[in-house]
Amino acid sequence: MDGIIDRRKHYVEVLSETDVEGRVKPLEVIWDDGTRYKIDRVLDRRQAHSLRTGGTGMRYTVRVAGRDTFLYYEGPRWFVEAKVPPSYLG
Repeated sequence: MDGIIDRRKHYVEVLSETDVEGRVKPLEVIWDDGTRYKIDRVLDRRQAHSLRTGGTGMRYTVRVAGRDTFLYYEGPRWFVEAKVPPSYLG
């Protein structure tokens, strides 16, 4: 296990392009601190629910830095299923 106990919905900025048919293609995810993550490839796009965090919308399976992850478009906002590290009380 990687020390992750849960996931939460985290809204992010996304740079995308829209073609003449209205299809949206995400290009980059921009994190709160301004870090930009280039999307290497969109592997899949479908209407789906986030089973980990709740919410529904267009789910994109994307490859970022060689790793596959989900990116959701819950119009008009984008979100990811962010990892929540365990809390250490003490």
